[in-house]
Amino acid sequence: MPKFAANLTMMFTEHDFLDRFGAARQAGFDAVEYLFPYDHPPEAIAERLQAHGLTQALFNLPPGNWAAGDRGLAALPERAEEFRASIDTALRYAEATGVGRVHMMSGLAPRQEPAAQQAYREALRRLCDAAGAKGLDVVIEPINSRDIPGYFLNDFAFAAELIDALGLPNLKLQFDIYHRQILHGDVLMGLRELAPIIGHVQIAAVPDRHEPGSGELDDIRVLRALDALGYDGYVGCEYHPAGRTEDGLGWMRAFA
Repeated sequence: MPKFAANLTMMFTEHDFLDRFGAARQAGFDAVEYLFPYDHPPEAIAERLQAHGLTQALFNLPPGNWAAGDRGLAALPERAEEFRASIDTALRYAEATGVGRVHMMSGLAPRQEPAAQQAYREALRRLCDAAGAKGLDVVIEPINSRDIPGYFLNDFAFAAELIDALGLPNLKLQFDIYHRQILHGDVLMGLRELAPIIGHVQIAAVPDRHEPGSGELDDIRVLRALDALGYDGYVGCEYHPAGRTEDGLGWMRAFA
């Protein structure tokens, strides 16, 4: 049976962020994820996790100035110093929350640009070394260019080839079913082929990014296939509820 983590950036937005932890627990989740925790002290996040008996499944490194359009720093050679500082920040939150993996966003850069490729590889090596010393995995996620135009990591094959070439033991793939369908389709075959390197999975319906099962894919079948492949990590529910979050959780009854 899949283990689901509520994405608190997108779900339970009827509540203030720190109150979403309790709402997720009350709705039946035992794990959470979110994009970024950095608006709140790590101790405040840790307190909510402990108070509600929740596992922290994932969060992202600081992305730069999100409001100004930054979507990560790793592939931006001119931001290397800022990226290095972001590692220290993320690891402080990782220690406080007990998370087992962090996601490194690539940033906006042409993937064919040699300087961007070199910066991205160097960033991965640096982060994997620092995270590995703390017992953490690092995941990278191809993101479709409709949601984030110009995103450097926008191809699953490129991500898989890079993971293989770098040979870093704690570097894994974040397989987002929503992004996979938009980028390439062939979701079930992709899961089968990439299963050995998958470190985290996320789901949302395509194309509107609402509850699983409300779009063009048979998301329940996909999740059952993932289960059959032996994936035992968390599936992050990274979707925008069509209405009130609690009212849209009926899709989870298929796994009760």
